[in-house]
Amino acid sequence: MKVNWRFRLARTFFGLTDRYMEAIYEAFFYLKYYGGWSFSEAYNLPIGLRRWFVERLAQQLTDENEAQRQAYGGGGGQSQTLTTFNQPQAPPHLPTKQ
Repeated sequence: MKVNWRFRLARTFFGLTDRYMEAIYEAFFYLKYYGGWSFSEAYNLPIGLRRWFVERLAQQLTDENEAQRQAYGGGGGQSQTLTTFNQPQAPPHLPTKQ
């Protein structure tokens, strides 16, 4: 059975696109995985507030990664080496190596 449409344009104005829905589900994933939110909590948030939480969570994760990178020496921090002045002292009951 052949269907004759009244309009030649594709009907893309009904509903949301797949790409938009995927972005929404990604936001739900971030809030659930990193923030500990439940699906219904993230779903029922107003759009603007949900967007703010996702952006703030992304900023927080970026800041934590940068702090961790600096703590492990990737941030140009000074490394410490043991010398005679900063070596820990051995307990007195152990023999010392001379």
